[in-house]
Amino acid sequence: MRRAGKVVAEMHEVTRAAAKPGVTTRQIDAVAREVLERRGATSNFLGYHGFPAVICTSPNDMIVHGIPGDYRLKEGDILSIDCGAIVEGYHGDAAFTMAVGEVSPLARRLIDVTERSLWAGIAELRKGNRLHEVGRAVQKVVEQAGFSVVREYVGHAIGTAMHEQPQVPNYWPGSPGPTLKSGMVFAVEPMVNVGGPETRLLDDGWSVVTADGSLSAHFEHTIAVTDDGPEVLTLS
Repeated sequence: MRRAGKVVAEMHEVTRAAAKPGVTTRQIDAVAREVLERRGATSNFLGYHGFPAVICTSPNDMIVHGIPGDYRLKEGDILSIDCGAIVEGYHGDAAFTMAVGEVSPLARRLIDVTERSLWAGIAELRKGNRLHEVGRAVQKVVEQAGFSVVREYVGHAIGTAMHEQPQVPNYWPGSPGPTLKSGMVFAVEPMVNVGGPETRLLDDGWSVVTADGSLSAHFEHTIAVTDDGPEVLTLS
């Protein structure tokens, strides 16, 4: 899984560099495909329930699962990019949100808070902890900033499949969840909205946007629980 994680980290590097004003999201998908080919990895997104690309590109009020296409980035956009890879049957999965050129102070704060909430959640992935402490930590950071956590879409365990059980809520669901053991691996992925937490699915059957049209950000890493604490597998 470390090898798959390194491929995902490289996909992050090249897509971040490519995402500039005037570039289409389809062009960003193309540079991610080149990484997979160069590293001998396969995509866990392409063909997943019919998904047509190797990354998800979700601008502005789009929360997750945006399909790369003709949308042309412009100055002031924010863009979430979600990448995945399979190496020797094991999966990596990670996402980030970035500013395209100069963005508003609100957009910048949303990005910063969402990333901070991810790391607060990751810190709870320690042997002996309970899984849902991750969501409690994420929710605390987000709501103290005045933003909201999406409920309909959550993180997940990951290994020889991209989406495994148990799920990893980004909020406190009312029970502590399973006890964490060394060797468990999870994808933690807070999705945070400036406005309310409600979502809406677009007619393409994939793209999820905020119901109120407010900005949204998404960060994710694949993390292993070890005897020495959480190990983030999708960092370069």
